Amino acid sequence: MAESLSVDPSNFRLCFDVLSAEFSVSDFLYSRLATNHQQQLDTLFEQGLIRVDGECVTSTHKLQPGQKVEVTLPDHQEEPVDTQWYKLWENDELMAVHKPHLLPVSRTTRNLYNTLISLIRRQTPYATAHLLHRLDAETSGIVLIAKTVAADKKWKPQLGHLITRKVYQAWVFGNPKWDKKILDCELSEKNDSPIRSQVYVVDQDRSELYPKPKHSKTAFRVLQREGSRSLIECELYTGRKHQIRVHLAHLGYPIIGDKIYALSGQFYLKRLKAALQSDDFDQLGSEYHLLEASRLELNIDDEKVEIETFSPEMLSYSKE
Repeated sequence: MAESLSVDPSNFRLCFDVLSAEFSVSDFLYSRLATNHQQQLDTLFEQGLIRVDGECVTSTHKLQPGQKVEVTLPDHQEEPVDTQWYKLWENDELMAVHKPHLLPVSRTTRNLYNTLISLIRRQTPYATAHLLHRLDAETSGIVLIAKTVAADKKWKPQLGHLITRKVYQAWVFGNPKWDKKILDCELSEKNDSPIRSQVYVVDQDRSELYPKPKHSKTAFRVLQREGSRSLIECELYTGRKHQIRVHLAHLGYPIIGDKIYALSGQFYLKRLKAALQSDDFDQLGSEYHLLEASRLELNIDDEKVEIETFSPEMLSYSKE
């Protein structure tokens, strides 16, 4: 389900698959473009920047299933990302998909259209699909989607009952002396942290520094050991911000590629001033943190649904 990006950043193109009969290309695009581009539709038509099956069309052109709509957005730029999401499982109301590393799940300051939810809305019949939960942009793996607004309203309030198990896999620096471990503690941001978004295991002797402590619990199991690197299974019992990343770093085994929690956060702070270079990524071990949501278990009408995924880069790690 690839999405094409223009090589020229001033000539960004969007491609839409028409999957059902539509009244007009103008109506079709109005519900799928950001507000600023909705306001430019008349100009885009006048300049011949909207095409159907390769041909320039007027705003009243009637669309048919199977056609492709291409929109060129002059001067629009987006961060190049891996857009190769794919479907893992679905029923009438829900869909589980695999999100690649670095693809944001929703709009960011750098990406309006090349996000997981925008791609799904463009490339499937589910133009009003909603995210039921989120992953960090750098985290790959399973994301659960409500196909329609009605499905979102039905299942989002029941998410705690719907999702019964969340399991991740992470490649970390180091080789734990233990095979299994459970970390049960409080997490919070810290008042004097040099990285505003960083989360910490609360030091009970200095509790005044931690404004909103929350209980957290993760179970860890070593799956594979490769020299000074290890692959660890991480099962969440709570869902706090950065939970797995914080817990592993606290145990002394930060995730490879983690700019905040590995190597004292020096590369996160460095990136605020200038783009990281290849030698920086060599020290980090990866351009993104090697964390993947690998298993999700659902309870749908008292029936257990198991969903799994594996990225090739998570199966083995040999970079030393």
